[in-house]
Amino acid sequence: MVPSDSALASQLIQEELFDLTLYQELRDHTAGDLHRMLSELVPVEKKHVAFWKDFFGRHDDQMSGWNRFRLRAIVWICRIFGAVAIQLVLEAIEIRGIRKYLELWRRYKDEPLGKAVHEVLNDELEHEDEIVSSAMEFRIDPDSVRSIFLGFNDGMVEILGAISGFFAAFGRPHTVLVASSCVATAGAISMAAGAFIGSSSQREVQRIEKGKGEFLSGRIGLAAEARPLRDACYVGISYFLGAIIPALPMALGAQTLLAPLVLAGITILLVSAVLAFLSGMDARKRALLNLVIIVVAVGISYAIGRFADRIWGISI
Repeated sequence: MVPSDSALASQLIQEELFDLTLYQELRDHTAGDLHRMLSELVPVEKKHVAFWKDFFGRHDDQMSGWNRFRLRAIVWICRIFGAVAIQLVLEAIEIRGIRKYLELWRRYKDEPLGKAVHEVLNDELEHEDEIVSSAMEFRIDPDSVRSIFLGFNDGMVEILGAISGFFAAFGRPHTVLVASSCVATAGAISMAAGAFIGSSSQREVQRIEKGKGEFLSGRIGLAAEARPLRDACYVGISYFLGAIIPALPMALGAQTLLAPLVLAGITILLVSAVLAFLSGMDARKRALLNLVIIVVAVGISYAIGRFADRIWGISI
């Protein structure tokens, strides 16, 4: 790897420019702890932008059109939802940056780029993580937010598959709507129960570990304790809301499977973008994965419905 890699140079500079500009814009619309935190992050990002420009010998000063669009969308969302959205955005950018630079460091650690990445990664792991983690008393739990979106995603995909199978078997929108509503309700309850049981087990493990820490060293753990009822509500409600998306066109009078497919497809792309941003995953990869899952779920469910109709004659 040499510093003349144009594509990689553009990617690194563009991403740091995006982070810098985002922090600057958010800083202008905040006060208190958030304003101070963003004011400290801005010089770090300026340093990173200058570092990569110097390393690659580039003078990129303008963001791409796509990055400008992303910037406007994120700032707009943050201004609507306030401190909660800003904190989530900062968490997501921190995750993305650390993941990106760790991958680059592993790939090029014995080359000049690896040594350069090591310096920037130190900032990501030490300075930025310290600022984002300690500057606010109120801290958002990213795992809860991801659980909400994942529950929403699961509900939408599962019910879309069910609707496809019911359409193939029954052929009547009203029948499909009733059957899908039953599946959505049962699925939401089941998901909520699973989340409650899993979170309860996690809380017991956390309490044991906390007790061991207090006994052995007198230290009290600072990790947030799992909340089973809260987690169950998050997952169950988000699952049910996701299930409503493919069922909504039928409730409004749709007579074919096309409308649920189109609406679910558009929604899944938006949800994929949010999940990718929050988890640091590539948005295109996440969207493609979700679309493949939808195609497989719809195809298999529809085939099962047609098989049931032809073999057992269950159409009504």
